[in-house]
Order: sequence, then C-alpha cells, then structure tokens
Amino acid sequence: MDLPSTSSQSTLQTIAVVGLGTMGTGIAEVLARAGREVVGIDISESATRRATASLAAATARSVARGRLTEEEREGVLARLRTYTELEAAAGADLVIEVVPEEYGLKHRIFTELDAIVRPDTILATGTNALSVTRLAAESQRPERVLGLHFFNPAPAMKLVEVVSSVLTAPPAVEAVTALARDLGKEPVSVGDRPGFVADGLLFGYLNQAAAMYESKYASREDIDAAMRLGCGLPMGPLALLDLIGVDTARTVLEAMYASSGDRLHAPAPILGHLAEAGLTGQKSGRGFYTYAEPGSSETVRDAQTPLEGAGLGEGRPVSSVGVAGSGTMASGIAQVFAQAGYAVVLAARSQEKAEAAKAAIGKSLGRAVSKGRLTEEAAAGTLARITPAGSLDAFAEVDLAVEAVAEDLAVKQELFAALDKICKPGAVLATTTSSLPVIACARATSRPQDVIGMHFFNPAPAMKLVEVVRTVLTSDDVHATVRAVCTKVRKHPVDCGDRAGFIVNALLFPYLNNAIKMVEQHYAGIDEIDAAMKLGGGYPMGPFELLDVVGLDVSLAIEKVLHKEFREPGLAPSPLLEHLVAAGCLGRKTGRGFREYARR
Repeated sequence: MDLPSTSSQSTLQTIAVVGLGTMGTGIAEVLARAGREVVGIDISESATRRATASLAAATARSVARGRLTEEEREGVLARLRTYTELEAAAGADLVIEVVPEEYGLKHRIFTELDAIVRPDTILATGTNALSVTRLAAESQRPERVLGLHFFNPAPAMKLVEVVSSVLTAPPAVEAVTALARDLGKEPVSVGDRPGFVADGLLFGYLNQAAAMYESKYASREDIDAAMRLGCGLPMGPLALLDLIGVDTARTVLEAMYASSGDRLHAPAPILGHLAEAGLTGQKSGRGFYTYAEPGSSETVRDAQTPLEGAGLGEGRPVSSVGVAGSGTMASGIAQVFAQAGYAVVLAARSQEKAEAAKAAIGKSLGRAVSKGRLTEEAAAGTLARITPAGSLDAFAEVDLAVEAVAEDLAVKQELFAALDKICKPGAVLATTTSSLPVIACARATSRPQDVIGMHFFNPAPAMKLVEVVRTVLTSDDVHATVRAVCTKVRKHPVDCGDRAGFIVNALLFPYLNNAIKMVEQHYAGIDEIDAAMKLGGGYPMGPFELLDVVGLDVSLAIEKVLHKEFREPGLAPSPLLEHLVAAGCLGRKTGRGFREYARR
C-alpha cells in the first residue's frame, strides 16, 4: 500500500498515543481538540484515569473562559478513548510513542506494534535523545518510522521537530508535517542526532549551568536570575532542569556526549549524584531546589536559601557617582544613577563628547516621557543631576567611579591608573567589563581592595541585571557598597567571581557557538534553528538573530576569551564565525551578518 501524501493528511485521523505521562497526556489533548480520534494507551490504569481527568479539567477551563462551548467540550472528551493494551492501536493511522527514555522499552513497543498495526501505519517516537535510525532499522517498516518531538507542555508549545532517519520515506515525513500544521504547531524538519535542534542546544547550556553551580562559582538563585534578567529567558537553567527532570537531562546529555565526544556534553557530576539520590526535580519534590511536595512547582526554603542581606556587612556611603565614557553604555549607566537621585559626573575624552553624551541622555529621557514612563519634571530633574566633564579630574570627590570605556585591557588599565591618582581615598572603583579580568584593572592601582566589577547590560536603563564581580582582593565593604547601590538604582545584583564571561556570557556564548556549528555541519538552517529556539525553548530571539544584534565581532572576541581561559576544545570559536568577521560581515551594524539587512 502506498504511503500517504501531503494531500491525504486526512488519512491520519485515528492516532494512538502510547505512554500517558505528562507529555503523552498533553499530546492526546492537542489531538482530541483538533478533531482526531485518539487512542490513549498506558499499562497503568491510574495513568489512563489521570489522562482522562486531565483532559476533562483542561476543557472545563476552556469552557469557563469562553474558548469552548459545552457541546464542543463533550465532543473533545468523546474523542479520547483509553486502554491498557497495545492491541488497541490496531486501527491507528499513526502511533506516537512517548514512553520513558529507555531504548529497550521503546524497541519492545515498536516490535510489538509491528505485529499489531496495519502495513500503512506510521510509527513515530517522541524521543529527544535516542537513535531514531536504530529504532527504524530494527523495525519491519523502517521507511515508516520517524521522530515526532513535541515540547512540554504540548498544548501550549508551538514547536514540533519532525525527525527523519536515512531510512524514512519522504511521504511519511510530509504526512506528519501536514498533521503538525493542522494541529496549529510549527513543524521543523531535522535529521537524526541526539537532542535534535532545540534540545541539542538547550541541554548543553543546561549542563554548563549545572557545572557552574557545582563548582560553587555562583548560587543557584544568582545563576537563574542572571539568565532570566540578562537574556530574557522565561526560566533560569537550574529551575528548568528541575522542571524537565534531572534524570531526563542526564540521559539526554549522555546520548549527546556519546555522539559528539564534546566534553561540554559530558553530564556534570551533580546531575548523576542528584539522579541517583532520587532528587530528580519537581516530580520528586527536590532537585536543585526544594518544592512544597512532589509534582509541585512551588519552591520552599531550604538550607541553601539565602537570607535577605545576610553577611553583607556595612558598606561605604555613596552620594555622588562618576561615569567614564561617552558611548551608549556609559550614557545609559549615567542615566540610571541620575534617575535614582545620585549626583553624576559624566566624563569623556573632551568636553564636546561629554556634552553630546548628556544630550543623548536627554533624548532617551524624552522618549520615556512620550511613552508615559516618566514625567517631564522627573526627566528634567534627572538631566540636571548630570554634570558633563572633559577630564577625569572631575572625579576627585565622587564616592563611586564607574568606567564604561572600550573593551581593551590596556585602555582600561591606563584609566584605572589615572583614577587611582585622582579619586579620593575610600572611593569605590568599578569596571563594566564583560570579558576582561577585573583583577588586571585592580592591579593597575595602589588600592586593589577598592576595585570591583559592575557589569551592566545594554540598554542599561531597561535591563535589570548587574553582575557584581569580586576579585580575590576586593574588600567586603566594597562588595556591600555595590550591592546596596544596585538595589537603590533598582537593579538586581548577582554575585560571581572574576573569571571569563562571568555568569551570563559564560553560558550564553557557548550556546551561540554551538548553533553556528549546527549550520556549519549542514544539520539545520539558520531559520529552522531560530524558530526552534524561540518556539521550543521560549527564547525571545533565535541565536542568529541575537548574534547579528550583538555583533559578530563582539561575539567572536568573547568566545576567544572563553576558549583561552577554560581551554575546552568545544569552546573554540566556529570557523564560520571567524570567516564572517574577517569578511566584515558583523551583523546589523554593517548590514550583513548571518542575514542581510536593509541599510538605513
């Protein structure tokens, strides 16, 4: 019998879902709401009852919100029938398997299905880590076996990865792709490799976050806050690991490492320790965080929960701030301090540059007024608190000096040597570097104990995060001072040590680098990867959109710093990125990066 073509997607009307855990139940709901006849199968009767109850509750909420009529709800409920035997799949046009990530179990189910379903039935696995090709090769119908990877929660998440092996017949791919679109999903076609696109990028990032926490570089709360506030992610990586399941993450990473040999994919030991102790995340009630009960998403205090302000001690008084620089970051930081009521000296290389920077702040404040975010009086008061200066000599009496000049170590060291001579004793000296060692700036002074990192994010008035970077020489009262100042300017401070990338860049740029490598290896295109990460990972921008905004030259510089410090082969910058930078294709600022842009 011929395989269905794209014009015959109506043949995929009866669909069996094998495994009625959270994912299987969600997929069954999506199918039933879309008018498909759904055969839900699980060896556990309690699982089948939970699936039915879950659909009843979800559709009742839809009726209460006016999204379904009661009659429509009854139709949806009638389309789900549950069973405890695989034989119930005999009449299915498509079977979607979503049992636990264990190859032996999946292989046994596929072998039994071969003897049960019709010759023209398509068999899909929901795996995100195991080999679709191997399952297909050991099936009696390899051309009809493929991967259909939904994302959790299936009713809400738009992405579906359609995974082909070298054995999969194109009409089978076309049929399930058409089905995915009919379900209101965005299908992305990918080849067979562990993690596919979205999880292949996501789990490497999650693994690095777990390793960062395990090394005690930063607290779990600070790692999660940094990635939420610094990158706009819906969840921090450690909270996301708890949601996914620590054991599931470990399984996926083991498969990725076996395939890639990249040490960045080797599961962080803490994942194994937690999994073996049964601390698998939300489903067990404890993982990286502790939860109110198993299955709950409500975190509760535990021994690692920090006490508010604990151990910070007394800081130094700060009433005036000096900001060195005339670029976007310097102007933004000066605006932040002035809006919070500080007297600000904005120093540039000339009086004209300083005046121009203040004028830029005036325009920024004007935009805030026009959008109703600020009153005219508040804007005028903010601008009045900023004094432009053409020399660092104006910093003689400031309590806090913040440099935001070029990301060049020699330039910064020269500036800190000047600040050392100009600023009064007891003044705190801060660098906004995102990639250079803070200690190198500190050692350019005679008072390294007064030097600290304050890494703001661009645009500074809008971004809530500040990475507070202590060196081995930074004094406790300087750290307490900067934490207090961050709170006063309504920023969220996170503590980290003085090493390349701090928290955000150390986790973000290896992920971006891996996305480029996927394109280099012809595994997926930039549009597919961007769509997968926005729809499947909840990222506000796809990696190639972000690279073009940040600037490919900036990205390459940060990746080189990370590679030099950590010496991990997997952190070596992608040759494609190096070639684009060498060609002058730097992203939006040059009109061409990974994409081309209309010149303004």
